[in-house]
Amino acid sequence: MKTHAAPVASYVKPDARNAPAAGAGTGAALVQLSRVAKEYGSGRKFIAVEGVDLTIREGEFVALLGPSGCGKSTILRMISGLIRPTRGDVLYRGKVLSGVNPHAAIVFQTFALFPWLTVQENVEVALKARGVPPGLRTNRALDLLDRVGLDGFETAYPRELSGGMRQKVGFARAMAVEPELLCLDEPFSALDVLSAETLRGELLELWTSGKIPTRAILMVSHNIDEAVFMADRIVIMDKDPGRIIREFPVDLPRPRQRKSHDFLNLVDRVYAMLAGQTLSPDLEMGTAPGEPGVTRRLPAINVNEMAGLIERLNELVDHKTDIYRIAHELKVGSDYILSVIDAAELLGFATISAGDIKLTPLGETFGEASILARKEIFASRLRHLPFFRWLTDMVRAGGGKGLSRDVIETALAIEFPAAEAERQVDTAINWGRYAELLSYDDDDETLYVEPAGGQAA
Repeated sequence: MKTHAAPVASYVKPDARNAPAAGAGTGAALVQLSRVAKEYGSGRKFIAVEGVDLTIREGEFVALLGPSGCGKSTILRMISGLIRPTRGDVLYRGKVLSGVNPHAAIVFQTFALFPWLTVQENVEVALKARGVPPGLRTNRALDLLDRVGLDGFETAYPRELSGGMRQKVGFARAMAVEPELLCLDEPFSALDVLSAETLRGELLELWTSGKIPTRAILMVSHNIDEAVFMADRIVIMDKDPGRIIREFPVDLPRPRQRKSHDFLNLVDRVYAMLAGQTLSPDLEMGTAPGEPGVTRRLPAINVNEMAGLIERLNELVDHKTDIYRIAHELKVGSDYILSVIDAAELLGFATISAGDIKLTPLGETFGEASILARKEIFASRLRHLPFFRWLTDMVRAGGGKGLSRDVIETALAIEFPAAEAERQVDTAINWGRYAELLSYDDDDETLYVEPAGGQAA
């Protein structure tokens, strides 16, 4: 069914003096989420987000942070009207949102450009969909391309541009419709480090100088440094189900200095909130699928990645450090390092407290052990995990004939969405092979328990 956007008024180049004060956060409420929930599935329901309350005001740059699967992008899509909440209300300027939000635009992590159109035509296509006359489309597109630094590339095709330049076209296209709310879904994650850094700075310059008509920006990110560098307020989410657990202002003057004490202090605080604190072993390991309680997901991490982290920690005094320091040292993203740490914590190799990671005696032993000894230690820890015991019991029930991964994924669909169930099986195969507890036939996609593997410790 077609939807009809609101008429577009004649384009007037925005005046920085009339733009909201970036970072003020005291303006009128643009977006209000009230007890919003989103569920998926026709049989067993999977809760993407539950009980979310969030307000975004004029003049704010808000960053949504949280682990993968916590519903950040789901919230972004509900605010833009691409999906509807199962429960609760999404209000825009005090009115319940119905259908696509004509006042919002999204920039995705993938460039999503039409390869057969020129740079200028890619920007104009958004205006054409809004019914803007051809002459006005051209003027607006050229003005925006100039403002994002692409003057001279109007007739180029996407294949001729670098990743950073292609993403600039995406920004220009989003801003061409003069959105009050600009939604960014990990817009820098597909870029190389230098291109991402340049584009972040250029977007902040446009925003803080009032050179774009946008009244507020909402950005989904996995990158803690990025959020602290760009946002005026950070909203932290957790998963199972997705929910907001904390939000706080970023009271740092611009331009922000990444190496300043205040900046690093704030980064450390955010890492501490996202990493949480190590609980008792029973709570950390969770329960087996189908049993009462919470089934703990296996972090989608390769064993060698975790071993590398443990080796680095083993070299440090007291085998302990701030999480943000080791992320900076290894030059990896916050989402990645938190997943590696999650794996080490799950297996009892490390503990987390107040933003610090410290090896346990078992973790120290693992870091110093030989290749074969590491396999034995890892196998012993896997046997203790309720998830892995459940898996090996399932496979062993096949009586030596193995078990199709499809059967396992179907069983896991009780606990997880289909894509997550597939990731869980992939991780279990990877870990089980390393520990020599499981084998896997790639041709017929069947899992087997190794003859001496999978026995309870």
